[in-house]
Amino acid sequence: MLFEPRSGRLAAWGNALLAGHVSPDEAASSIVGEDASHRVAGLPGEAGPVGLTLALGRLRALGVSGLRVALPAPGHPLGLSGPPEFNAAALEAEEAVVCAGAALGLVPEVTEAGPAGDVHVSVVWRCRPVREAPPADVPSLGEAERELAEALREATVALTRLDVAASGPVAEAALSAYRARAEAGREVLAPGYPARAVRVLALAQRVDLLVSLAYERGHGGAVAASEMAARAEALRPVERVARRALVAAYNAPLEGRE
Repeated sequence: MLFEPRSGRLAAWGNALLAGHVSPDEAASSIVGEDASHRVAGLPGEAGPVGLTLALGRLRALGVSGLRVALPAPGHPLGLSGPPEFNAAALEAEEAVVCAGAALGLVPEVTEAGPAGDVHVSVVWRCRPVREAPPADVPSLGEAERELAEALREATVALTRLDVAASGPVAEAALSAYRARAEAGREVLAPGYPARAVRVLALAQRVDLLVSLAYERGHGGAVAASEMAARAEALRPVERVARRALVAAYNAPLEGRE
C-alpha cells in the first residue's frame, strides 16, 4: 500500500482550499477519503470538536495562509519547530500539520472500530500551539529529487548484494498495482501543486514501497548477524530520504517562504 499520510491529505487539500482552487466541501471530502469521519478539537474560538469544513474556515479566519506536513521519527524531528509538547505528540502520531500564518499545529488521533473487513476509522485532529520558526530539516523539491535518485541507486546495489532486494512475485505484484494506480490518473496531490511536486511525491512513494517490501521479505539471504545489520543500515538512510521527499512535496506551495 502506498504511503499517503493523513497529514499529507489535510495539508494538500487545505492548501488547495486556501489558494481558491477547490471548494470547502470538496476539500473536506478529499481529506476524509476512506475514513468514516474527521473532526478538529481545540480550535481557538470553538468550545468543542467541529467538522473539517468549519475548521478550515476558522483556520483561515485566524490568519492561516498555508499548511505544512511534518513526518518525525525518533532522532529526526522532520518538519517540526517546537515546542517540546507539540513535538512529542507529533512524534507519537508519527505525523502532524503545522500552520503558516498562525502559531498552531494539528496532530491526528486515530480510532478504529468494527470487525476485520469492516473497520470504521475516525480521526480527531488536536489543535495545539506551535513555535513560529522554520521547520526542521525540510529540503527543497530539487534537493529531494536528487536525494531520492541517489538513495534509490545506492539501496538497490546494497540490498541486491545482501539478497534482500524487493524482488520476486510479491514485489512484482505490488509494483504492478502501483503502476496501475499511477496510469489510472490517481490524483496524488491537490489542484494547484506544481508538476515537480507531483513527480517527487510519486517517486518518494515508490521508494517507500520498495523499502517496505524489502522489510517484509524478512532477512532474505542475510543470515549472519553482520549481514542483517548491514541490511538495516542500507534501508535506514533510504527511509529518511523518502520521508524528507514526501514532506518537500506536500509543502511545495510554501517553499521559500521562510
